[in-house]
Amino acid sequence: MTTTAVRYETVIGIEVHAQLLTQSKMFCGCSNPTLETPPNTEVDPVCLGMPGVLPNINRKAVDLTIMTGLALNCTIASEAKFDRKNYHYPDLMKGYQISEYDLPICVNGWLEIEVDGQTKRIGITRVHLEEDTARLQHQTDPVTGETYSLVDVNRSGVPLMEIVSEPDIRNADEARAYLQKLRQTLRYIGASRANMEEGNMRCEPNVSIRLPGASEFGNKVELKNINSFKHAYDAIKFEEVRQAEVLDSGGRVSQETRGWRDDINQTVSQRSKEFAQDYRYFPEPDLPPLQISPAWIEKIRHTMPELPDAKRARFAQQYALSEYDARVLAETRSRSDFFEETVAALGGDAGHAKSVANWVNGDFARLLNAAGIEIADSQVTPASLAALIALHDAGTVSGKTAKDVFEQMFNTARHPDQIVEEQGLVQIDSTDEVAAAVDLVIANNPKPVEDYRGGKEEAVKFLVGQVMRETKGRARPEIALEQLKQKLNA
Repeated sequence: MTTTAVRYETVIGIEVHAQLLTQSKMFCGCSNPTLETPPNTEVDPVCLGMPGVLPNINRKAVDLTIMTGLALNCTIASEAKFDRKNYHYPDLMKGYQISEYDLPICVNGWLEIEVDGQTKRIGITRVHLEEDTARLQHQTDPVTGETYSLVDVNRSGVPLMEIVSEPDIRNADEARAYLQKLRQTLRYIGASRANMEEGNMRCEPNVSIRLPGASEFGNKVELKNINSFKHAYDAIKFEEVRQAEVLDSGGRVSQETRGWRDDINQTVSQRSKEFAQDYRYFPEPDLPPLQISPAWIEKIRHTMPELPDAKRARFAQQYALSEYDARVLAETRSRSDFFEETVAALGGDAGHAKSVANWVNGDFARLLNAAGIEIADSQVTPASLAALIALHDAGTVSGKTAKDVFEQMFNTARHPDQIVEEQGLVQIDSTDEVAAAVDLVIANNPKPVEDYRGGKEEAVKFLVGQVMRETKGRARPEIALEQLKQKLNA
């Protein structure tokens, strides 16, 4: 494609579906499946859509939806109801989906994102509750080449929350920032795992373009089959250019559903876009309306954790951290909790906070990334990291030794005191021991010695490093420097 969409304005709204972290399904007692659950083993007559069965509302799912609405600055309705959304597809066991149509639980909220240092507020139209569908597995017979589909009903009836944004997003960067911020929020409050790769968070951007200044929206295209932030970004960028080419050639953009094909980096047409009347919504006759009292809402509000933006601001102020450190520490709830627990173990003062932040955002983050695990799954505890920092602050171990000890802690779960004692890693305080190492380094490195005596001050840094190496990091660098200068200047 050669035409660009530069002369058009992009308008994007995003529908996000997130599976909720409940133990059981939305309308029956089956356990929510995991990725390892064998097909069609977490099913019963309700989620199989058998005739004559009656659904029961999962209160925990309602609680998590209300909490999400509060986190997204929504108004919580005093009354909500479930409806039947009628359509026929092989993964819909009953021939209809229980959802919410005209009376959702949460409305009129917003979420702030940041792109290129600029903050923007994205409106949230609604947050409503529904049930997930079954899962289709498309297969090809290896002998005949015939294609067919299998139905795994495990996912049918899993509590599903739909979050619908206003069409306030104007480019792929904002869309990605919105999705990332929404995922962070859902994880912080414990509403969902919100992992797109696992399918428990799914997004469907609605993309249209128009001339700048136009008041009317163009025909929108709904994008499906997106399972990562990258694919969302790429699909939107592709669709911007595709729609611009259609308009520039005198055509008309069709309102349709298109799927993203990451193997060819293109969207492909799937079907014409449905309208609300196509689903023939009507109130679910087997479920009573939800009456949501102010007391219910306040009870949930009081159980909510501190949200990322508030935590980031507090970290910067309370612990005198840089904007960068505060942002990275507040990125996940588990990381921020680990940080504060470690600071508390050291006495809770801001003086230790910078040191803890350096460890958590530095060596710890590097090892976690290499291992592919989250901080909550690490063998290092806040108490053990605090003990290591205390050893370093007391001068018991050097900075280099502390890093080596930490790596052993990460790999073995052993306490730093134990590692230091067993391996004899206590820093050398004796000037005689350091002096012996200094003599050996001077004797073995005539060129740097000559450079230093010839006026190259930087050469002494190399010699200090050699002393540290000779003492296996146990010498105090300041003592090594002092001894070297005394002997080299003699």
